[in-house]
Amino acid sequence: MTVVTSIEELEQIYGTPKEPSLRKVADHITPQYRQWIEASSVCALATVGAGGLDASPRGDVGKVLYELDERTLLMPDWRGNNRMDSLRNIVDDPRVALMLMTGGSNNVTRINGRAVVSLDPDLIDRFDDRGRKPRSVIVVRIEEIYFQCARALMRGEIWNSDTWPDESALPSAGQILQEMTNQEFDGVAYDIAWPERAKETMW
Repeated sequence: MTVVTSIEELEQIYGTPKEPSLRKVADHITPQYRQWIEASSVCALATVGAGGLDASPRGDVGKVLYELDERTLLMPDWRGNNRMDSLRNIVDDPRVALMLMTGGSNNVTRINGRAVVSLDPDLIDRFDDRGRKPRSVIVVRIEEIYFQCARALMRGEIWNSDTWPDESALPSAGQILQEMTNQEFDGVAYDIAWPERAKETMW
């Protein structure tokens, strides 16, 4: 296998970034980037810590990130599987990267910065939903924000349902759990109970 071993070699192969790729970067939320953030209800949160790397899907009603000020974003930590991979990493290493997706658009918005896991009651209370609150809020200090070239989503035809696989032909979560536990786990019961369990524990 031939591998690239230096940045110089990499740049010889790919060249250098064109002007638009460099000029599109901001260090704060501009009016136009604000519109994209407010239109995005799903993102991937990438973190790094002593235990390794993690990329976690995040989603919320309406929008997934909320502006505190032009350099700071808030992400309520709603219920998940309690692995806390992202939170553990942020506590260990504050560096984070976010990739926001906007339904129907091939452009993504990328944000790099540093984060903390906040228990500030004033921040948590911002996300009170009929008495349901997140246990913490991820506070992201922006270092870079920019839009990403649309080619990847265009190639992947992510919004073209005609290209989607038949999900019924793929292994279910219960089947994967059953295999990973040498058939000790009741995968059928898990799959049957999941829709109602998800509905009851969404927040």
